Amino acid sequence: MPRPIQVTYKVAATAPEVATAAAQLFADAATRAVAARGLARIAISGGSTPKAMFALLADPAHPFLTTIPWSHLYLYWVDERCVPPTDAESNYRMTNEALLSKVPLPADHIFRMEGELDPEVAAARYESTIRNSFKLEGAETPTFDLILLGMGDDGHTASLFPNTDGLENITHIVIANHVPQKDTWRITLTAPVIDQGREVAFLIEGPAKTQVLHDVFLGPYNYRIYPSQLIRPASGTLTLLLDSVAAAKLPAPDETTHTGTLELK
Repeated sequence: MPRPIQVTYKVAATAPEVATAAAQLFADAATRAVAARGLARIAISGGSTPKAMFALLADPAHPFLTTIPWSHLYLYWVDERCVPPTDAESNYRMTNEALLSKVPLPADHIFRMEGELDPEVAAARYESTIRNSFKLEGAETPTFDLILLGMGDDGHTASLFPNTDGLENITHIVIANHVPQKDTWRITLTAPVIDQGREVAFLIEGPAKTQVLHDVFLGPYNYRIYPSQLIRPASGTLTLLLDSVAAAKLPAPDETTHTGTLELK
């Protein structure tokens, strides 16, 4: 049975405003984590919205570059394509070009998925990397301070695609997931690990997401069809950062705060 949660969705007028809200969320989560535990562990996704957010984080014209505690930040990936880090499709390459090459984040605080390796090998190595960096023991699983997700127009998130084997994996931290509809493999965190994040947020924008966003959060529960429905954080809360187009089929947010809530049972 799915875990009951409260979904808070914040609606911006435009995609650039979503990116700004995401940058502020990233900065606030990092600052809080460092204040509470001495370091921040954040897992990021690829896509156009994170790319715009990364550009803001690295822009000297904005405060994030100088206020984020970069020396205490550890950066991980939610998922990766099975390509080399120099490939145009690589999530790491996009992040490196937009963010990593421009901010004072120590190289040994960057934990990329090795998409150039055999998928099963890459997944096992990344699980080992996470276990070592979090100093996990036995069956312990990691708790990231912030996990940033996207949502595909087919309802997938991370690299958990509809009707793929990875949807059923509850024992691993990282898996290689075969995606027949794209005739490819992906490396991804599993849903239980994502759900353990202290803060979990979706960044969603554009008309291609309007209907699927409605179906995922207001439609019947069927995670095989809509894998994003697996994201029910143990914290009991989930954040959505949306533009007004993507949010068009959700209940109208408050006119003053531009925020709405949904109770998922």
